[in-house]
Amino acid sequence: MAGSGVESWTLLGKDHVPVEPVERFLAFLSAIERSPNTVKAYAHDLKDWFTFLAGRGVDWRAVTVEDVAGFVAWLRLPPAARDGRVAVLPTVEHHCAAAHARPLYVLPARVADPHKLAHLDTRRRDRLGGMLHEYQRAA
Repeated sequence: MAGSGVESWTLLGKDHVPVEPVERFLAFLSAIERSPNTVKAYAHDLKDWFTFLAGRGVDWRAVTVEDVAGFVAWLRLPPAARDGRVAVLPTVEHHCAAAHARPLYVLPARVADPHKLAHLDTRRRDRLGGMLHEYQRAA
């Protein structure tokens, strides 16, 4: 923040102008007295996010789940490979993970009848200490 003596971070776009939504968010973090290291970490992460979106021509207000999944995959690439100019060869670990991956299952037929829905037998399995719930139709 200018003149306050508090360390601040900003994200500049290709036009060297601050990226407004990021600027507002980082200013909010500073205003609620988050650690300068926290603000810096968010600035770096948001730089990666906006770089990823710009590279694909996606506006941040129109992001889909697929874009988020693509971003996670992009983050797993070495930084030199993120612009697509460096080929990344699959590792042995990648091949082993594919060999041990859980097979995909065909989804059961959709149930739309309210009477059938009321009597649908499902099994719930809590995962991650009850934070995630996995439901499965009983046979």
